[in-house]
Amino acid sequence: MERRIRLTPEEVQHFVNVTTKCDFEVDIAYNRYVVDAKSFLGVYGLDFSKTLTVRYDGYNAELEEMLKAKTMAC
Repeated sequence: MERRIRLTPEEVQHFVNVTTKCDFEVDIAYNRYVVDAKSFLGVYGLDFSKTLTVRYDGYNAELEEMLKAKTMAC
């Protein structure tokens, strides 16, 4: 699954807390930069003025709800 989202620096901790609960890999990327979405420092180092792409292969209700709220229209 792939979702395009926007995050603010204030939302990073909540985002990482939710992804950490997932028993599958979750990556977040901007252009060529791909980081583990379970890494606070990795996610915090991204450019929040840009749309970010979240990629994952699994299902977690809390993750889906959070991403739904942050998804950007294509």
